[in-house]
Amino acid sequence: MRAHMKKGIVAAAVAVGLASALTACGTTAPAAAPSSNSNTSQLSGTVTVFAAASLKSTFTQLAKDFEAQNPGTKVTLSFAGSSDLVTQITQGAPADVFASADTKNMTKLSDAKLLDGTATNFATNVLEIAVPPSNPASISSFADLAKPGVKVVTCASQVPCGAATDTVEKATGISLSPVSEESSVTDVLGKVTSGEADAGLVYVTDVKGAGDKVKGIAFPESDKAVNTYPIATVNSSQNKELAAAFIGSVTSEAGKKVLGNAGFGAP
Repeated sequence: MRAHMKKGIVAAAVAVGLASALTACGTTAPAAAPSSNSNTSQLSGTVTVFAAASLKSTFTQLAKDFEAQNPGTKVTLSFAGSSDLVTQITQGAPADVFASADTKNMTKLSDAKLLDGTATNFATNVLEIAVPPSNPASISSFADLAKPGVKVVTCASQVPCGAATDTVEKATGISLSPVSEESSVTDVLGKVTSGEADAGLVYVTDVKGAGDKVKGIAFPESDKAVNTYPIATVNSSQNKELAAAFIGSVTSEAGKKVLGNAGFGAP
């Protein structure tokens, strides 16, 4: 009888010990879960983006969206003509990301070994004539820009919008005599909105972004010079992970939607 009692006591003790062990495991498992599921690569810091002037509106929106989706990050934007931005980066300006209005200027950085990896094309754009709402020079075609007395403003040849203008001139055999050649497409638009010019050659997106400040005149010859926009991480970037994440947001479906709404075409 006593032997049976001893066996019962031992069995009970084993059962209690096993239950305690299981209980202990149950209490420690949840504590370990946060460390195994925690996001150790959470984005943070500042990313400096150098972007073509024609991207000002869209990239300002994309930057706000990126910061909202990634608390703890900051996107600093610098806009200018693509050729000016290339010069700045070549001279050591602290850029993390470069978005160009053409492939030519991006190639300059690639040839100089100043890019981290390869560039990604994310949009296209074409020229359009911008005139004041009253259209004082009665412009209706590209050829009208060459008429005597018409004050037309273009981008300088080294700027993507200027190179596109040169391409259209060669394709059509029509030579323009601009009263001013600007270093960025936004400067051209400014000449038109201020009334200093009868017309300016800008991008479709610039006309759309200006709203009722200008009137846009499309011309079929613009398809002779379609600009492709590439984006890339600069090799000297101090935060390449954040730079890659921003580029990813630009090329995402949400980014494409923002660009499309502004009038940009698909690459």
